Amino acid sequence: MTLAMALRPDPTKGGERPMRRPTPSPYGPTRITRFLAAGILTTAGLTGLGATPAQAAGEQVSIWLTTTDDSGGRHVTRGLQPQTPVNFQPGTGGGGTNITVDENSRFQTFTGGGASFTDTAAWLMDGSGALTQAKRDETMRKLFSPTEGIGLSYIRNPMGGSDLARFGYTYDDMPAGQTDPNLARFSIAHDLQDVLPLTKQAKQLNPKLTTVASPWTAPAWMKDNGQLNGGWLKAEHYGTYARYFVKYLQAWRDNGVPVDYVTAQNEPTCCNGYPSMSWNGNGLAYFTKNELLPKLAGAGLPTKVLAHDWNWDTYDAYAAQTVDDAAVRSHPNFGGIAWHGYGGNVQKQTEIHNKYPQLDAFQTEHSGGTWIGNQQREDMMNIIDYTRNWAKSVTKWSLAVDQNRGPHNGGCGTCDGLITVHNGDGRHGQVDYTIEYYTMGHLTKFVQPGAARVASTASSDVPNVAWRNTDGTKALIAYNDSASAKTVTVNWGGQHATYSLPGKTSATFTWKS
Repeated sequence: MTLAMALRPDPTKGGERPMRRPTPSPYGPTRITRFLAAGILTTAGLTGLGATPAQAAGEQVSIWLTTTDDSGGRHVTRGLQPQTPVNFQPGTGGGGTNITVDENSRFQTFTGGGASFTDTAAWLMDGSGALTQAKRDETMRKLFSPTEGIGLSYIRNPMGGSDLARFGYTYDDMPAGQTDPNLARFSIAHDLQDVLPLTKQAKQLNPKLTTVASPWTAPAWMKDNGQLNGGWLKAEHYGTYARYFVKYLQAWRDNGVPVDYVTAQNEPTCCNGYPSMSWNGNGLAYFTKNELLPKLAGAGLPTKVLAHDWNWDTYDAYAAQTVDDAAVRSHPNFGGIAWHGYGGNVQKQTEIHNKYPQLDAFQTEHSGGTWIGNQQREDMMNIIDYTRNWAKSVTKWSLAVDQNRGPHNGGCGTCDGLITVHNGDGRHGQVDYTIEYYTMGHLTKFVQPGAARVASTASSDVPNVAWRNTDGTKALIAYNDSASAKTVTVNWGGQHATYSLPGKTSATFTWKS
C-alpha cells in the first residue's frame, strides 16, 4: 500500500450512545477480561470559545479511506487512500446520516497518538539487524513524519523491561543479595542501544512528539521478593525509588530526549509472569505525594506525573486516593490521569472529568491482538470512545512485533503492533503495515497536537469524532461498520456535503474555511 499525503485537520466534538463491546484481554483474568466501551456526549466542562462562525463558501472536502474485506478487520484493501474531493453545498440537511460539526463548541485539546518503543519494537527496528539503515529510516518516516507518514505524536516507553522485551531488566540491576541504595550503578546503557536513539529520531521527524515513561518494576533489590516479576517495593526504598526516577529523567534529558510525563507504575498488582510490581492505593498515594513529586520538583525537572496507568474499573481502588488529594492535584509536577482500556467502562473518564474538570486525561495503552474479533472496528471505536470521553491521547501498545508476535518475555504473545518487522523468516528485512497503522493514521495524520475536539452529532450508524486544528483545518473521523455503503451528510457553517461511505471503511474528512 502507498500512504498518500494528507491535510492537517481540526477537532470536533460529538456525543455517542453507550456501547458495550467485549474485548478479552491477552493477559488473562488478572488484567481484566472484559472491555466495555461506551461513548457519551457530555456537556460538563464544555467551553464555547469566541463565536467565530464559519464563513462557508463551497469549501472543498478532502476524503481519505481505509477499507478491510475480512471478518477480522485486518486485511487492508486500501489504506489511507485519498478519494475524489467533494464540495460543500448551500443549506443544511441531506440524505442518510446527518452529522453536524459545530467548531464553536470545544472540548479538550489533543496531545497526540502513538504507541511504545518497547524493547521488542526498538530491537527489531534497530539492534536486530533485520532492517537496513535505509529501510529503518523509511519506516521511521512512515511512522512519524507528518508529511511522508502518519505523524505519530505520542510515545509511551517502558522504564526498563516489560512483557514485550527480550528479557527482564532495570537501570540498576545487582547480583542477588547485593543492593545499591546510593544508585551508584545506575545506567541507561540499555536504552542507549536502541530505544533512546529511535525516540530521538522520532522527535526529529515530528518535533511535536510527546514522550511518556512508565515503569513495570523497580530493581529487584528494592523489592520484598528480590525478583523483577511480582513483589512489593520495600518501604525503606520509597525514597530511593523516587531518586531512581529522577536519575532516569536526567539521563534521558542529558541524551537529548526530555521526557514530558511519567507514571508511578504500569498496571499496579498485575501479572506476576513478567516484570511487574504490586502496590495498593495507599502506597501509590504516599509514594506519589511524599516522594516522587517532591523529588522531581527538587531536581528542577518539568516532567509531570500521571496517576493510575490502568483500567477504568481499577481506578477507585488504585488511583482515587492520589487524585482526590487537593495537594497532589495542585502540585506543579502533577499532570493528570493515564487510562488503559482493558476493563470497565470508558464513561469512567467522563465521570472523573466531571468531578475534576481541569484534570487532563490520557489514554496510554490498549493493545491490538488476536483476541480481538474485528481489529478495524476496535481501533475506530477506541479512537471515538476515548476522545469523546475527554482523552487527550490515544496510545496502542508495542509499535512493532515480529512475524511470530515476539520476542516477548512472558505476558502477551498474541499482541500486534502498528508494524510487523520480519526477522529470520523468508521475508527477512521486510515491514508490514497493519490495520492498526492505518486506523491510527486516520487520527494522527490529520489531527495535530494542540487541536481542539469540537461538537459533532453522535451516531450509532456512523460513529464519529471531530477536531479543529490550530490552523483552522477541520477533521471529521468516521466509521462505517456495515457491509454496505451508507450515505453521510456533513453539515457545517450553513452548508452540507453528502458522501457515500463504503462498507467496512474508516474515513477522515478534512476541510478549511
